[in-house]
Amino acid sequence: MKTLFLAVLTGAAFAQAPEFEQMPDIEQIMSRVGRNQAKSQDLRKNFTYHQKQLLRMNYGNHKLARQEKREYDVTPDVRGVKKELTRFEGRYPYKGKEVPYDRPGYHYKSVDIDGDLINSMSEDMTNDKNSRDGIDHHLFPLTYHQQLKYDFKLIGSETYRGREVYRVSFAPKHGKGIEEADWKGEALIDQAEYQPVFVSTRLAFQMPLLVKTLLGTDIKGLGFSLAYGKFEDGVWFPVSYGGEFEVRAVFFYKRTISVSMVNSDFKRSLVNSIVTYQTQQ
Repeated sequence: MKTLFLAVLTGAAFAQAPEFEQMPDIEQIMSRVGRNQAKSQDLRKNFTYHQKQLLRMNYGNHKLARQEKREYDVTPDVRGVKKELTRFEGRYPYKGKEVPYDRPGYHYKSVDIDGDLINSMSEDMTNDKNSRDGIDHHLFPLTYHQQLKYDFKLIGSETYRGREVYRVSFAPKHGKGIEEADWKGEALIDQAEYQPVFVSTRLAFQMPLLVKTLLGTDIKGLGFSLAYGKFEDGVWFPVSYGGEFEVRAVFFYKRTISVSMVNSDFKRSLVNSIVTYQTQQ
């Protein structure tokens, strides 16, 4: 009787349990992501948008060393994007006061490392001429060619902001003939459309001890995060991007640097209509 009772309970449990759905393997997931990344990047050429940047540098004592706020109107170009600066606010401390300036690349002294570095940060990380969104594609290795440098691992499945996603980790491949890769991290991949929803990266290697010792140079906490939003079928755009890290160089220079970027006001370049996250009821 006891055995029969357990069998009945077990059978009922199996009958009520939801059907198990096997997740695709990581090769299938990333292959579809690579193809969709190529399609989405091509579709982005049809959109204009507005971009806001905030770049900030602090001294070792956490006080402001330099800050710039930039705004751009971004339009598609033959190979990438064209950016027009529409607003700029810069400031730096001098003799106990904050002094404003009104243009990128401004130097207030003959050797202005902060001025050079903050301008390079903006240009290198948010103004890739060969990208449809300006983001340096080497930082987020999800396109087909970048995937060839990395090993990917499927961690699991979860819900993120109302969408079912796969959580995937990645790290550089190692071996003869493999092009060097710099990043490791995780990505959330939309299960329905195989598009990245959120990607976070961090530097995959440590600065060699010899470089630290001889040159007094080190980088800590170098990493970035990138969030995507869906606007139309097959069209996903980076909507926010940022990171913070610490730089020490040539023994006397130490800065904590933060970069953030937000894209908004997406419009089709041929149609004067604003694309938003929400659909009208």
